[in-house]
Amino acid sequence: MKISRRAFTTMVAGSLALPLVGSRSAFAADKVVRIGYQKYGTLVLLKGKGLLETKLEKIGYTVEWTEFPGGPQLLEALNAGAVDFGSTGETPPIFAQAAGAQLIYVAHEPPAPRGEAILVQKDSPIKTVADLKGKNVALNKGSNVHYLLVKALEEAGLKYEDIQTSFLPPADGRAAFEQGSVDAWVIWDPFQAAAEVAIEARELRNGEGIVPNHQFYLGAQPFVEANGEAIDVVIEAVGEIDVWTKANTAAAAAELAPSVGIPENVLAKALERQSYGVKQLDAAVVEQQQKIADTFTELGLIPKKLTIADVVRKGKA
Repeated sequence: MKISRRAFTTMVAGSLALPLVGSRSAFAADKVVRIGYQKYGTLVLLKGKGLLETKLEKIGYTVEWTEFPGGPQLLEALNAGAVDFGSTGETPPIFAQAAGAQLIYVAHEPPAPRGEAILVQKDSPIKTVADLKGKNVALNKGSNVHYLLVKALEEAGLKYEDIQTSFLPPADGRAAFEQGSVDAWVIWDPFQAAAEVAIEARELRNGEGIVPNHQFYLGAQPFVEANGEAIDVVIEAVGEIDVWTKANTAAAAAELAPSVGIPENVLAKALERQSYGVKQLDAAVVEQQQKIADTFTELGLIPKKLTIADVVRKGKA
C-alpha cells in the first residue's frame, strides 16, 4: 500500500530518534569536522588511533565524534545539522534523501555481502527463506538489511507483505530474537557475528548473489561544498585505516573490542567479512544504489522516485 508524503515524514520523524548532540551551522565556521559513527567499522578504528586528529590539525581543523545506534539515526542527525559526516549502509541514505535531507555521497567501500544476514535460532523449524511466510521478522527500519530482506523474499517467491515486520534497533532486535518474540532477525556485523557465536544463531540467507552491501561515506552537502579539503583528508585517513585493518585483522579486532564491548573472536569474524578499499562512487555503484531506491519506491516505502546521481560528489573520493 502506498503511503502519503505526510505519512512518510511522520514515520521518519517518529522512528529515527536523534541522539543528544549539539546542533549548530553545518558550515562549521570554527573549523570542526563533526563525525557520526556507529559501534563498528573503519570510523571506530580511525577514532581510536587518533590519526585523523593529527592530519586535520595540519590544515586547521579539529574533530568531534558522536556515536549512533544505526545509520538512520546518524543521517537524521546529519539532516538536523548536528553532524557533518558519517558512514552508513546502502538503505539509510535513500530514506534520508526521500525525506529531503541535504546529503551527498562522498565515497564507498567495496561490496561485503556476507556482512549481513537473516538469522534464525539454531533449533528453529524455519529452514529456507520461503518458510518465513506469515512469520514475524525483526529489523532496523531503513537500514541496509531492509533491502536484503526485500531481495531475499523476492528470490524465494514471496512478497514483502507475506511476512510481518517488527522494526527494532539492534539491541532490542537481539533481545526479541533471543526471547522468541520474533521468528527471524535481519542484522549486520558485528551484531550478526555476536549472535552466531554467543547463541549459535543460524544463517538463513546472507547477501551473496542478491545484494552488494556497500558501505557509504556521506556528508552534509553544504559542509562538503564549503570544506572540501577537510573531507579529502578524512577520506585519505579512512584509506590508511583500511590498508592497516586488511593486513592486521587480529590486531584490529583486539583494538576495537574494548570500545564496542564485543569479544575479539567475534570481531575478528566480522572483520573478515568486511571489505576494504575506499574509493569514489563509479557509474556501476550509482546504478546499484538507484535500483535499491527504485525498489523502495515501487513498494511504497518511500513516496517519490529519487535520482541518486544528483547527490553524488563529483571528481573527488
